[in-house]
Amino acid sequence: MSARLYSMFRPLLQLGLITQIAIGIVAGVILAIFLPEMAQSFSLLGQLFIKALKAVAPILVFVLVMTAISGHQKGQPTNIQDVIILYGIGTLVAALVAVGASFAFPTELVLDIPEVSGNPPGSIVEILHNLVLSAVTNPVTALMDANFIAILAWAIALGLMLRHSSEATRNVLSDMSDAVSGVVRMIISLAPLGIFGLVANTLATAGISALLGFGQLLSVIVGCMLFVALVTNPLIVFFKLRQNPYPLVFACLRGSAITAFFTRSSAANIPVNLELSERLKLDADTYAISIPLGATINMAGAAITISVITLAVVNTLGIPVDFPTALLLCVVSALAACGVSGVAGGSLLLIPLATSLFGIPTEVAMQAVAIGFVISVVQDSTETALNSSTDVLFTATASRAAEAKAKAKGK
Repeated sequence: MSARLYSMFRPLLQLGLITQIAIGIVAGVILAIFLPEMAQSFSLLGQLFIKALKAVAPILVFVLVMTAISGHQKGQPTNIQDVIILYGIGTLVAALVAVGASFAFPTELVLDIPEVSGNPPGSIVEILHNLVLSAVTNPVTALMDANFIAILAWAIALGLMLRHSSEATRNVLSDMSDAVSGVVRMIISLAPLGIFGLVANTLATAGISALLGFGQLLSVIVGCMLFVALVTNPLIVFFKLRQNPYPLVFACLRGSAITAFFTRSSAANIPVNLELSERLKLDADTYAISIPLGATINMAGAAITISVITLAVVNTLGIPVDFPTALLLCVVSALAACGVSGVAGGSLLLIPLATSLFGIPTEVAMQAVAIGFVISVVQDSTETALNSSTDVLFTATASRAAEAKAKAKGK
């Protein structure tokens, strides 16, 4: 019987994850429209998927950030510092764009909001106070309670200390990071079933308006990414090189963004970016380090996703956001983006880190993560395309700026 079922579903299992998720969404919509009562019975699939994501997210953030910092090597070329600065500026600007777009086009989500004890923070002072206290929580307690502020603080501290450890220790951390990422891939491979249950139950309960809400959310996210790719990134390049940035921008989009859109993995696109850097005749000592590093820490698209979905949850809960709080969210989103996993949908797992600033429970945040997976067919592909192409763009910018400076000194 099991062999017959496997042979029946074998063609479906051989499809890519994007196709499977798309099929799950369509199937959930059809079931919710024609058999709404039956659709609600599939809510268990969605709940299991959210629970699995909630369980793996804390350890994922902790291990990935700690491994990335501990693996940083001393004595890197001077250009690396310029590249890292560009990475940081680009990610922060992307978060600012996302926050501005969220204020201009406010979006609300359909969430199952439980009763929450206590009041959300009402000012930037209260948020900073909670932030400082949360950062010094016991690490074991932080992992158990999914306190992402403390998890990030401990991961950074341990990562800095482990930079002086032996090569064997760093190899163990790298293996641990690969193992945790493997668990995440296994969970995400079940996303089509989880999303099917979520879509079916949500639409059967809330109606077709929920799907339209997802459409607005996706439009804001993709619009921000296009704006960053075609406006703010070129402006950053222009201020650094003082020349028309668009030939370089379009070269990076053609050579990197297209493949990244379909692979949906910055890590998988590293060989493509290395080859593109060679074709652009960049400094090999620079791009050999900056491209793999960028796949880990240069996450403008992730900062956009985290900021937009976080503010969508905030709008849904009716929490007021003043300008200083919005700026703090930009910084937190930019920092959180640096810990994004290389697997598909990695940025979605860091949304609870940003929502925790507003006192939003993890249960509510993980529902937003699940909504993110519903739109990930387009969102994650566009995000990866922006992230990966920007790795080459800023590497090329720093290399050419260094070359121009060297020529000027030679004269």
